[in-house]
Amino acid sequence: MYKLLLLAALLACAAAAPRPGDEAQITRFDIQADTDGSFSHTAETSDGTVFTEQGVGSQYAKGYFAWVSPEGVPVQVSYVADENGYQPQSDLLPTPPPIPDYILRSIQYIQQHPTPEELADREVRARQL
Repeated sequence: MYKLLLLAALLACAAAAPRPGDEAQITRFDIQADTDGSFSHTAETSDGTVFTEQGVGSQYAKGYFAWVSPEGVPVQVSYVADENGYQPQSDLLPTPPPIPDYILRSIQYIQQHPTPEELADREVRARQL
């Protein structure tokens, strides 16, 4: 029985292994870079995967990447990367639940009733500006 199970597992691994010729081929690859630091690049493969980005080095970038999932669902993620960090957008990204009303009321109360330390901190910050 053990040998039969081992043989079945080996056959399953062999069937799942990638076959020669199944790899995607690069169908488009463009790169442009200017002396002012601006750039753009695009790559596409034969399996429908796309990646494109443009921006200015170390300052700003925006682009998107897309592919078809193993389930056949098209996936696309667009993004911006700037002084506010990496900001992806996609219908497939999880979203946080709404903030409960009692938490919103608590935050509002805290803002309206600052502690003495917070008041002192506000004064220091006001003088710094």
